[in-house]
Amino acid sequence: MTFPFAQRLDNVETSAIRELFKLLGKPGIISFAGGFPDSAMFDMEGIRAASNAALAEEPGAALQYGATEGYNPLREQLAAFMTSKGAKDVAADNLIVTTGSQQALDLLGKTLISPGDKVIVEGPTFLATIQCFRLYGAELISAPIDGNGVKTDELEKLIAEHKPKFVYLIPTFGNPSGAMLSLERRKRVLELAVKYQTLIIEDDPYGDLYFDAPPPPSLLALSAQVPGSRDWLVHCGSLSKVLSPGLRVGWMVAPPELLAKATMCKQFSDAHTSTFAQATAAQYLAGGHMPGTLARVREVYGARAKTMGDALRSDLGAAIDFVQPQGGLFVWARLTGAGGKIKDGNEFAKRAIAEGVAFVPGAPFYCANPDLSTLRLSFATADEGKIREGIGRLATALG
Repeated sequence: MTFPFAQRLDNVETSAIRELFKLLGKPGIISFAGGFPDSAMFDMEGIRAASNAALAEEPGAALQYGATEGYNPLREQLAAFMTSKGAKDVAADNLIVTTGSQQALDLLGKTLISPGDKVIVEGPTFLATIQCFRLYGAELISAPIDGNGVKTDELEKLIAEHKPKFVYLIPTFGNPSGAMLSLERRKRVLELAVKYQTLIIEDDPYGDLYFDAPPPPSLLALSAQVPGSRDWLVHCGSLSKVLSPGLRVGWMVAPPELLAKATMCKQFSDAHTSTFAQATAAQYLAGGHMPGTLARVREVYGARAKTMGDALRSDLGAAIDFVQPQGGLFVWARLTGAGGKIKDGNEFAKRAIAEGVAFVPGAPFYCANPDLSTLRLSFATADEGKIREGIGRLATALG
C-alpha cells in the first residue's frame, strides 16, 4: 500500500546513525557511535530528590497542564543558570522551555523557513539539523570549519552571496567536529550578524562539558560587547547532555517577536513540555546540585577523551589525523591514507563492524560536498579499558 505522503518528505531520509544502530546488537561490539551521555553519570539520587520535592511542594502544578512558555520556576532557574555563565541580562521572560533543544530547532524551522530559503550551516554539522531544516524546504549552504570553528572570512563571503534566512552554528565543542570557536571568531560572528542583519542561531548543548579551562563566553554572553547583535541572535540550550536526556528539557532565548511566534507554534505542536519534568529540573537547579554534577562528568569525560586520543596516536599513528577535544563528547578524525592504509570512512566503518567496533562515518554530517575520509568517535559511553580495546580493534580493521 502506498500512502500519499507530503512532498516535503522527499527532502529527507532516514538517519544514517539510526541505521547504524541496527548493527549494534552484535554480541561483544564496542560502540563509539552514539551521541548520548553515559547513563552511569546521571545523578540518580539528586534527580530522585528533585522529583520527590516537585511532588511534595507543588503536586498540582507538576502534574497539570502548564503554560506553553514553560513552568515559571524553571524559567527563572534557567535565567539564573545563564546569568552564572556570563549572560547578565537574561530574564525568565526572555526564554521559553522546549522539549529538548531539538524542539527549539524544529520551532525555528517552522517559524522562519519557507521552501527555497537559504540557510548556512557548518560543514560538518549536527545531522538532525540538516534533516530538520530540509524538511521545511531549506536550501542548505555549507560553511567550512577548522579546529577553531567556522572560518569567519569564508562565512562572510557566503552571507554576502546567499543572503541566508539565518546561520546555524554550534560554537562550543560541536557535534560532530568537537571544534571550539575562538573568542576572536565569536566576536566576528556577532559583528557579521549586525553588518548583514542576519540571524545567528547558537546551539549550545555541550558548552558546560569542558575538561580544563572553560571555553570562551557564549555568543549570548558576548552579545553585550557587540552593540545591536542581541537583536540578531537566538541561543538554544539543553540539560540533556549534563543532567538527563530523558527529562527532555531545553530552552530558547530569542528576540521577543520570534519568541512569540515560536510559542504559538509550540502551542499547537505539544502544548507544553512535560510539567513534571520541568518541575523536577527546577527543583534540581534550585537545590544547587548542578556544579557537583558538572565537576564529575567533566573529570570522567576528560579522562576518556585523553585515553582515546592517546590510543589513536599510538595504535593508528600517521594513518589518522584529529584535533584533541577540549570538551564535549566526540573526536572528529580524518583518515590520511598514510602507509597505503584505507582512506574511505564508509569502507573503514564496515571493516570496523567486522572487528567488533562501531563508529559513525563522517559523510552524513555534511549538507554538501562531504569529506569521505572523516569519521566521528564518541568517548562518552565506554570506560577507559573499553576505549583502549576498541581503538586496538580499529587498528586491526585499518590493516
